[in-house]
This record gives sequence, C-alpha cells and structure tokens, in this order.
Amino acid sequence: MISDGPSVTYAEMTARAKAVAAKLRASGVKRGDVIGLLANNRLEWLDIYFGATALGAVLAPLSTWSTASELEFLLNDANVTWLFSLTEYRGKPFMADLAEMQAAGKLPALRHLNSLEDLADWTADAPAWQPLPPGEAVSAIDTLVLLHTSGSSARPKCVPLQHFAAIENGFNIGERMGLTAQDRVLISIPLFWSYGAVNALMATISHGATLVLQPQFEPAGALNLIEQHQCTAIYTLPAMTSALLTHADFQPARTASLRTGVTIGAPQDILAAANQLGVRDICNIYGQTEGYGNCCVTPAEWPLAKRAHSQGPPLPGVDVRIVNPENGQIAGAGEVGEIQLKGYLTPGYAGSSRDANAAAFTADGFFRSGDLGSLNDDGTLVYAGRISEMIKRSGINVSPAEVEEALQQSASVAIAGVTGVDDAIKGEIIVAFVVPSSDSQPEPDELQAHCRQLLSGYKVPDRIFVTSELPLTPTGKLMRRELRAQASAEVEKET
Repeated sequence: MISDGPSVTYAEMTARAKAVAAKLRASGVKRGDVIGLLANNRLEWLDIYFGATALGAVLAPLSTWSTASELEFLLNDANVTWLFSLTEYRGKPFMADLAEMQAAGKLPALRHLNSLEDLADWTADAPAWQPLPPGEAVSAIDTLVLLHTSGSSARPKCVPLQHFAAIENGFNIGERMGLTAQDRVLISIPLFWSYGAVNALMATISHGATLVLQPQFEPAGALNLIEQHQCTAIYTLPAMTSALLTHADFQPARTASLRTGVTIGAPQDILAAANQLGVRDICNIYGQTEGYGNCCVTPAEWPLAKRAHSQGPPLPGVDVRIVNPENGQIAGAGEVGEIQLKGYLTPGYAGSSRDANAAAFTADGFFRSGDLGSLNDDGTLVYAGRISEMIKRSGINVSPAEVEEALQQSASVAIAGVTGVDDAIKGEIIVAFVVPSSDSQPEPDELQAHCRQLLSGYKVPDRIFVTSELPLTPTGKLMRRELRAQASAEVEKET
C-alpha cells in the first residue's frame, strides 16, 4: 500500500492495525462501540479502519468537507464515543471546533477526542495483540461501518453495513474488473465514501493488489502517481476523468499503464475513459451506499460499446427488478420503471433515519432506489435517471431539501427551491431559486458565501436566481419538475 510517498506491505499493515486494536482494547473500547474518523486518504485512515473493526468496533468515517454544524449532527446521529481527527485540514480547524463543541456539551456521547497526527505516539505503548475470547470477537454479521448518505430528507441518512457483505460484494466487484495481485489501483476518491470504504478498498485488498492512495484528488498529482507507480486500475468519476484529460500536463503516454477501473456516467463518459484516458477495460457501474457501493458492474471483458450502454448484470448474490412506479407491477424487458434491489443490502437505516425504513424497503425485502431504469432481455441494467429529487453533482448525492434549508436561514430569503440541471462536466449542477423576504434583495454571491458557512462545498449552489415566486401546487408543495425546466431554461439563457 502506497500513500503520498511511504509504502507498507500487507504484513506491516496488519501489524499497524493490531497495535491500534490492542491499544483501543486496553483503553476500554468494546465490540459495538462506534469510533469516528475524520481524515483524508492516508495510511493512518487505514490503521484506524482495520484496527477498530478487527476489535469489533464500528467505524464511522466522516467527510472532511463537513462544516462544524454538519459534524455535530453526524457525530450525534452515529453515537460516536471515540473520535480520531486531523488537527486541521485545508483551513478547517477540526480539533479546535470539536473540542469547543465537546466542552459546550453538544456531543454528549463523545468521551475521547484524539489527534490523528499523534497516532504513532499513542500506539507506541500498545500491548501485544491477543485474540479475543469467544463472545467478544467480531462476527461476520456485525456492523463494519456507519456511512452517512444524502437522502430525500434534509439530513443525511445513517447506513450501517456489515462485515461479510462488504467483503463478499467488494470481492465480486474486483472480479468484474479483472483485478489480480499484480494490479496497482489508484484511489483518489475519498475513503469516507461508500465508493471508497466498501467498494474500492474491499475490491483491492480482497485480490491482494497494491493500493495507491492519493490524499485528495487533484489531476496533476493523480497523473504523477499513475506514471510513477505504473498504476493499472483506477476509480474515477466523469468530472475526475475530464480534469485529467484537460490538464496541461496530460499526455496519453502518462496513463498508458492503465488497464481497468470503474466509473459512472453516460455512454460518452465511458468512451472518454476508455479511448482518451486509456482505461480500455473500464467498467460501467450502478449502485448506492445502501447496496454496498455497487450492485451492477459490467464485466471488463465485454465489448466497449456494450459497457458504454449498460451498467451490466447484477453482481452475484444481488437481485434487481424493475417496478412500474404507478401500479407497482413488475416491468417487462425494456420497460422503464423504478430500480429495486435485494441481496447485499443494509439491514436498515440507523440513527435519526430509522423512520425512513418503512418507506425505503418493500414487504418482500427489496430496496426502493428512487432511480429509473430497465432490464434488457439478458438481465443487464440500463440506468435511465432518477425518480427521487436527489441531485448528483460530480458523482456525489446532494439533497435539495438540505440546500433549501440552508438558504432559508438567510434573513434575505423567504423561500427557496433547489434542483439539478444537466451538465457535461459535473453530471448535474445545483441551481437555486430564492424568493426575497419582504424588504430585502438578496445577492447571489452573498447567498453562496452564506451557504459555504453551513454546507460542504459540493452542496453550495452553482447558480442562484432571484424570483418573485416558485412553481407551487395549490397546497403549497414545490413542483420540482417545473422548477427543473425553469432552471434549465435560465442556465441555457446564461450560456
């Protein structure tokens, strides 16, 4: 495993994780306790991940894009009792903010707050790791991680994922990619995403491949890592692929070592990754956090045209069906309906999201994705869009309700409506319409600055338009389809 210079073998990684597990156990951490982790991609992230979960503790990875108010919600929602955090990251004083919240009693469950930079010193006196006695050892069905994912509600949903399913589904993803122990997999996507924690990480280590970690994605560094380590596989997104291809230092020879990988996107995104970036066996994928990252993946050996126009067959152990959202009937081959899946699934939302379980899962155990798609005669999935209100900006889910809530915290805004508009680079951009409060005239730049104080950067609207009214039903409900059409027209007018 290689991370920003240093590298460790699997044996060395095991020893590091055992030291963390032994120290946590000696400090009183038990099976089922929730350990928070607030950090970018680095070896210490892996130390905590493997060490905590080997002990039977549950890892709650936190996004480094989070604001202080977002962290307060996430930590309390996951009931985090022990937190490892970077002191600061990209100008955010995480430890100072967290210590202030803890002192103010805003994090009642949090008992220990540790600086990740001090991890080596903290584990220096760790006792030798001893196998756990019966009854205390981790079980395959125990929760591995708690991941928060944006949903149709204003707050992210808490998704528990289990050990056995993460390992098995991750292995199957690696099989579709054709990974072997000789591969070197570049992971620039955040490990705190499901795309990282239970997809890329599990696919890589279950095949004994080399993990090449970039602390955070930026195209120049990614190109250097691919060339320096002759990476053969990559986890990417359309916006990342575009950033690599349009960078001034890009040359096809620099990425010629790439062979396989995964990405989402429209057919042109798959073709760009294969033909321009050079990932000739790139796999097209479909999935969500609730389904361990991916439930459908195209086999790497398929013809490129077939991979570009389908998200592939379900992975082993996964059932996918298409349901007509109007009458609840199973759709026939080629008919578009809601994508529902079963198999490797979260046991159900946790934390404040528990109330969403009844609506999210059918009586026979299928997860209602809120996405539209169809199944071909051969059982392969073709993704067609979303029923839900979710915006997918640069591959990241954003809840319109959460952005609307932030905008409406401004004294200059009476009501806000947020939607997505198709974009060639980002997939979708976030467009907001605001109706001013009685005696004010909000400025878009000021509202964007306001949102940056309350939301992660990727949730801040790309465009904000001031309007006299929003499209509402007679009962006052926002008509999102009309809002999206209005947003598309305004963005097209601008360009």
